[in-house]
Formats: sequence, C-alpha cells, structure tokens
Amino acid sequence: MTDVFEPIKIGNWDLPQRFVMAPLTRNRAGEGQVPRDIAVTYYAQRAGAGLIVTEGTQPSAVGQGYLDTPGMHTPGQIEGWRAVADAVHANGGRIVVQLMHVGRIAHPDNKNGLESVAPSAIALAQPTVTANGRQDSAVPRALETDEIPGVIDEVGYPFDCHLGIGDPAVGHDRGAGFDGGGQEVA
Repeated sequence: MTDVFEPIKIGNWDLPQRFVMAPLTRNRAGEGQVPRDIAVTYYAQRAGAGLIVTEGTQPSAVGQGYLDTPGMHTPGQIEGWRAVADAVHANGGRIVVQLMHVGRIAHPDNKNGLESVAPSAIALAQPTVTANGRQDSAVPRALETDEIPGVIDEVGYPFDCHLGIGDPAVGHDRGAGFDGGGQEVA
C-alpha cells in the first residue's frame, strides 16, 4: 500500500510526499492588491508541503471579488508574487497559482467601483464582505456572447505573459516564477 508520505514524481517534479497544500484565501494583499511580505513568509513557511496551490488570484481588476485578495495583472502584483515564488523555491517547494475570476461573487467596493460581470444578471443571494462591512451583493452585468473571449483572454493573459510556464527555455527567469497554474472562472 502506498503511504501518503512517500515521494512521488509528477511530470518533471519530484515531490516529497503525495499531498498538496490546497488554496486558502488569506485577504492580506496590500495596496493595489499586491502580495505583501506576510505572503512571502506565509508561503515560504509551507514550502515543505512540496507543492502549494496559491489562494485565488484575480487575473484582472474586474475579476476581483473578495476584499484584499492579490492580483496578477499589474507589474507590482507580479513582483509581489515573484518574491513569494522565489521564497518557496529557496525552501525547496513548488508553487502554482490559482487564477480566479469571481464573476458575480463580488462587490464594487472591493474593486474601486468597477462593475462585476457574470453569465447572467443575478446577484449573489448573500452579502459580500467589504472594508465597510457586509453589503448586499451587487447585480452583475450579464456578459454578451461577444464579450466571452475577452474574459477568456483576461484569464489566459497571465499565463502567456507573466507566469513564464510552458516554455522550458524560460524557466524561472520570466514573470512571477510560478511552476504552474490553474484557472477558475465563476
């Protein structure tokens, strides 16, 4: 019988055991949704897990929903994540980013007044936490069919331009330095 603490090779990754640190929203991003030093410390301390999946990270300003969550769409955010990835790698771990466009699970107060977009104009049936406390969730604007490729591009753009994954020649010399990533679109 396989023990969960036995090492495993997945692709070209040699991991120290067979479990992964699952994502957990921390709500600790700083001004401009930049990962702060506390994120560097948090993820570096957990590098021994072998493989870490980051908290949900918005691929665009419109894609943000939760208060103080980090983004992956400005140079400052990418630099913040680069510090996180470098710290995890320095401690022997691997890290993948979870890109998350939240759709209707949002409030304009959490994204400088930007509207929320979703498949339909139906508000979340529960309040959203903002810096001013719980607020009724806003009704999102329903996406038009011709807008869907734009949202797909928002989620794909960080992979193409910032992560530096998928091209072995790039390694960790480009972008945020993640080992991989996943996409979640609500």
